[in-house]
Amino acid sequence: MLTVISPAKTLDFDTSPTTSKSSMPIFKSHTNALVDVMRQKSPAELSKLMGISPKLAALNVERFQSFKPRSKTTKQALLAFKGDVYIGLEAETYGERDFNFAQKNLRILSGLYGILRPLDMIKPYRLEMGTRLKTNSCKTLYEFWGDEIGDALGKELSAHRNKTLLNLASVEYFKAVSTGKLPGKVITPVFKDYSKGTYKVLGFFAKKARGSMASFIVRNRISKPEDIKGFSEDGYQYNKTYSTDDQWVFTRKAS
Repeated sequence: MLTVISPAKTLDFDTSPTTSKSSMPIFKSHTNALVDVMRQKSPAELSKLMGISPKLAALNVERFQSFKPRSKTTKQALLAFKGDVYIGLEAETYGERDFNFAQKNLRILSGLYGILRPLDMIKPYRLEMGTRLKTNSCKTLYEFWGDEIGDALGKELSAHRNKTLLNLASVEYFKAVSTGKLPGKVITPVFKDYSKGTYKVLGFFAKKARGSMASFIVRNRISKPEDIKGFSEDGYQYNKTYSTDDQWVFTRKAS
């Protein structure tokens, strides 16, 4: 079983990493090609392309201009991302055995890197998967990555005893995975809170819960999908009534 999650816009390259272990991203040539395209963008063009402020656009122009994979400003992906999902993950509290398990069983989808293992060293960047970036004959990052991400995940899953892909990524990022390339089924956990008489997906809470479940899997060394039904962090419980074969719903009454 492999679990996939999304990256985050918020980054932390100031805090010292809690492990010395590292690896390098697998799609080096693809990343370099995207960096070459991004280096041609002005702050104004980047601001329009990404829908970000001029200040943030200027920062990212600087990042791409100075982008060198082996520069000193690198950090393990799982520790560099700091968004809502990563609040739930709490990777900074992991021990070496946790990092080892995560490295084998957890993957981060990325607009710039394609797929990241937790210990892959990354540079500060911002490039969301939904960005309509033109690269040669491609009009979007989805076209650019094509079947590459699905192929890579499929090959990895083929070596696992259980070939299920657990999707804890956002819709934007999981759209980049060609599920037809996978050898097993895809299960998508969904987290809902009781609000105004019904169960709803509430942004921040759902994202944090996805991170908490990924951490639950790592800390408990879970390799079979059925075992995630025991997830009960922050009051969530598996709800059989609302669940389907490929969408497992976890609900809670109060957030």
